[in-house]
Amino acid sequence: QVQLVESGGGLVQPGGSLRLSCAVSVSTLTIYTMGWYRQAPGKQRELVATISSGGYTNYADSVQGRFTISRDNAKNTVHLRMNNLKPEDTAVYYCNVKHGGSPSSGSWGQGTQVTVSS
Repeated sequence: QVQLVESGGGLVQPGGSLRLSCAVSVSTLTIYTMGWYRQAPGKQRELVATISSGGYTNYADSVQGRFTISRDNAKNTVHLRMNNLKPEDTAVYYCNVKHGGSPSSGSWGQGTQVTVSS
């Protein structure tokens, strides 16, 4: 059974920073790509950033240069450091992990709210 537990969301002023974390429990399954997605009210879920098992990263254009994704393979965790946050970054952020039991769509966390407002 796969479990993803996210933490680190909250309310922050524009220009501020937050760090999201996702702890993954996948038993004996192999973990492949880990990533973060977000969904703002009235909008579709969109990719924020992904990181492969080898450390290759991919970012949405809107967060390039402001967000940094990282992973700790020994602890099965993935983090998203978000700097210079903007009101348009407000959304529910979801962790996604592709693993041996679901290598294409992966498994999702419950989501954590990030609100950027003065």
